[in-house]
Amino acid sequence: MMTLPFSRLLAYGLLAYPLAFIALPIYVYVPQFYAERFGVSLSAVGTALLISRIADAFFDPYIGSLIDKRSQGQGYGRYILYAIPLLLIGFFALFHPPEEQGAAIFSWFFVSLIVVYAGFSLASIAYQAWGAALTQLPGERMRLSAVRECCGLLGVLSVAVLGQLVSFTWLSLLLGLSLLIGAASLFRWIPAVVHRQDVVSASLSWRVMFKNSDFRNLFSVFVLNGIAAAIPATLFLFYTKDQLHLAEQSGYLLLIYFISAAISMPFWSAFAKRTHERDAWLLSMLITIGSFIWAYNLSSYDLIPFAVICVFTGFSLGADLALPPALLAAVIHRAGHSERYEGSYFGAWSWANKMNLALAAGLALPLLQVLGYEPGTTSPEGLHALSSAYAILPCALKCLAALRLWRSAIRSF
Repeated sequence: MMTLPFSRLLAYGLLAYPLAFIALPIYVYVPQFYAERFGVSLSAVGTALLISRIADAFFDPYIGSLIDKRSQGQGYGRYILYAIPLLLIGFFALFHPPEEQGAAIFSWFFVSLIVVYAGFSLASIAYQAWGAALTQLPGERMRLSAVRECCGLLGVLSVAVLGQLVSFTWLSLLLGLSLLIGAASLFRWIPAVVHRQDVVSASLSWRVMFKNSDFRNLFSVFVLNGIAAAIPATLFLFYTKDQLHLAEQSGYLLLIYFISAAISMPFWSAFAKRTHERDAWLLSMLITIGSFIWAYNLSSYDLIPFAVICVFTGFSLGADLALPPALLAAVIHRAGHSERYEGSYFGAWSWANKMNLALAAGLALPLLQVLGYEPGTTSPEGLHALSSAYAILPCALKCLAALRLWRSAIRSF
């Protein structure tokens, strides 16, 4: 068990900044970027995102098992080093496509996604597994997770602001610099947790993981909650432009959302310490449902009401980011798998996260097109489909997640 001073927590958390810097453009800006600039249909964009994310998701368990099979005495750092070139090349290619149309641009889009997803998976699984192995103390695992997610939110805020001010070329350069700083800080100041010398290096099968009722309960909640969050993330720019006619304010609304999440971290950390990580997460879900459902009734130029919704849902986002990884670290420790199988667990965790995003894009976008919504539409049917998919469906899924969490036995540890 290890207690880390804040300076070490910060040194660990810095790498979350560039990883989040990558995530926001890919998950929020990419669909609109290719649909509007290159005329790629929503069905094609959704199909590419669905296939690439599913392929990437099924690659994650392999990455996790590969990390767990590393030689004794080796740490997690080498996998982060392998990931950096993939991240840089894939991100630059994704936002600097050739000026072509049709199959060529679709192929470029698809291959770029695969490359950047591979780098992101390799880096994030190794990074989170490293963090879970550093400490299993209940208070410490929450502090570690909170600092990491705060740094990630700063990365999101940075790209949300800079995305309005600079080109994607500058974003690519800033990404490279922040990756180097984050990796250097990690390797210089954080202990290299290595395989315990009393065990044989191996991976943990999903069959064994899912025999653990604690993991099954947590995993099911994470999946339901993740899909509920991924759908509005995918549809945000379409909703703010066509439903609210606030396209020019979308960047500021994202800032409000993520600033609220960053501000909420100390609250959720203190609340979880006073009660339990599960109870804090459940409260955050109820806040999200009670506030986000009102987005269904908003209409043109409802800036202030939507900003208020962004404040409340952003506040809840802090719990969504920090609490599930802390709970997973507790599950790993309780199962007796600490410092041995973190890679396998976070490989499965990352698989679930990618599948959430894949289903959100691959099903929601084509479904919207079938229901009559097209980007730039003004038809009542299309806008009703958009607002329903953006607000009603996520709230229904979040309700299922909250019910599952409330009925689970996760509170017992």
